[in-house]
Amino acid sequence: MTRRIRKAVFPVAGLGTRFLPATKAMPKEMLTVVDRPVIQYVFEEAREAGIEHFIFVTGRNKSVIEDHFDVQVELRDTLAKRGKFAELEALDGQMPEAGSVSYTRQQEPLGLGHAIWCAREMVGDEPFAVLLPDMIMQAPKGCLSQMMDVYAKTGGNIVSVEECAPEETSKYGIVGKGDDVPNGFEVTAMVEKPAPGTAPSNFYISGRYILQPEVMSILENQAAGAGGEIQLTDAMLTLHEKSPFFAMPFTGSTYDCGAKSGFLAANVAFALSRPDIAPGFQEALRDIISRRA
Repeated sequence: MTRRIRKAVFPVAGLGTRFLPATKAMPKEMLTVVDRPVIQYVFEEAREAGIEHFIFVTGRNKSVIEDHFDVQVELRDTLAKRGKFAELEALDGQMPEAGSVSYTRQQEPLGLGHAIWCAREMVGDEPFAVLLPDMIMQAPKGCLSQMMDVYAKTGGNIVSVEECAPEETSKYGIVGKGDDVPNGFEVTAMVEKPAPGTAPSNFYISGRYILQPEVMSILENQAAGAGGEIQLTDAMLTLHEKSPFFAMPFTGSTYDCGAKSGFLAANVAFALSRPDIAPGFQEALRDIISRRA
C-alpha cells in the first residue's frame, strides 16, 4: 500500500544572483509573474495536488516569503473599509490554512541536497514532494497532481520529466527510459549533464519530485559532488539501488524563472492566459513586435 503524500518541501534559500540588482533586497521567489510572485504559483500547484503541510527551506533575507503567506491585518482592514471586496477575497483565497506552513533555515549554501536534508525533522518518516520554486508549470492539471496519479499506481519515487533536443542533454539531469507504466515509465539510470551522444535518453528532470523518506539518511552522509555541493541527484542514485524510480512526462508548459528569458516568457504566457489582461496585452505585443520588425 502506498503512503499518501501530505508534505512538500520548497527550497527557497538561493541568492538569485542572475537577477541582480533586482534580487539585492528581494528574494527571487518574490519576483512577480503578472500579478503574483513566482512562489505563489508553485505553492498553488502543491495545494491543488492535495498537499497539507508546506515546508519552506529559507535563508537570510527571505522573511518576506513568510510575510507573504501570513495575514496582513492592516491591509485586510484597509481593503474592507474601501469596499474592495474582490481584492480581499483574492487575498484570502491564496492563504494557507493556519498551522499548515513551516519554515527552517539553510545557514550555508551547500547545495540542493543539503537544503532538502535541512527539512528532515519536519518531513519525518513520510514520503514527500519537492518543488523547485524556479520552475513554474502551466497546465489544466498541475504537474504535481499528474505525478500523484502515477504515484497512486506505482508507489516508489517519481520525477517529472520533459524532452530536450539530443544536443542539449549536457544542460540537464537525464534519466534512462525503461518499461512503461500508466502515464510514465520506469527509470533505469540517472546521469547529471551527460555529453551529447552519451545520454541514456533525452528526458530531463524538470523540477518536481516525489521521494521516499530514506533519501534523508542518504543525504546525511552524502559527500559533496559537482560544484562542491551536496547534490540531490547523487542521493537519488543511491536511493535508486534500494527503491524504484519512475518518470512522468509532464503534459503542459514549463518556464524556468531562474533565467531571465524563462521569466519573461512566463509573464507573456500567463498574461495571455488571463481573459482580463490578454486582449490589451496582445495588442501591445503586436505593436512592440511591428516596431522592431
